[in-house]
Amino acid sequence: MTESLIALATLTILEIVLGVDNVIFISILSGKLPPDQQKRARRVGLLAAMFMRLALLSAIVWIARLTTPLFELFGRGFSGRDLILLGGGVFLLAKATYEIHEKLEGPAPGTVRTAATFASVIGQVMLLDLVFSLDSVITAIGMANDLWVMMTAVVLAVLVMLVAAEPISTVVEEHPTLKILALSFLLLIGVSLVADGLGQHISKGYIYFAMGFSVMVEVINLRVRRHTRAPVGLHRKFDR
Repeated sequence: MTESLIALATLTILEIVLGVDNVIFISILSGKLPPDQQKRARRVGLLAAMFMRLALLSAIVWIARLTTPLFELFGRGFSGRDLILLGGGVFLLAKATYEIHEKLEGPAPGTVRTAATFASVIGQVMLLDLVFSLDSVITAIGMANDLWVMMTAVVLAVLVMLVAAEPISTVVEEHPTLKILALSFLLLIGVSLVADGLGQHISKGYIYFAMGFSVMVEVINLRVRRHTRAPVGLHRKFDR
């Protein structure tokens, strides 16, 4: 029992860490919706991720078969997992690049921008949830032997993410530079997914260290900007 509880605690923490990119993606997509739909979209997206992970855990035999090579190309076998990671990585790269371009350059001349719908946002979330969930489930299978431990860890991690999604989304929306940084994280994750799909595994430790370091530098920048603006306001007050 003690061994199972240790595995549960460790796996829950790992599931939360692996879910950070999911929360960032959902936060950015939900920000395109009207304010009254954003919170519901984040909750539906995270609950969809939870049910997808639980469904995948229930199909452990199918997950095991996903690692079996389906065909060979350039002397390397490609499995179902590889194809899912490649597709998800390419989608993430294209989506993040488009969002960064739109933020910096605005819509292309002559194009009519269509408003995002609740269904389209949830559809995109579900598509990426499949990729993120697959990675998460494979990690869970490798770390625990009991199905109840894996499922409990997934549910606990999603509950934590549901609480964290709101403050993360608020901070990202309030600071444009943080939004660009979050989109850059999605580019980084997209590259890692494509590399993993091609058999070149990049340790998650390097990716999360880079993300953490970037956030730390940006937080310092925000604090410096806040302090440098205050004297300017005071000078203007005295000048009047």
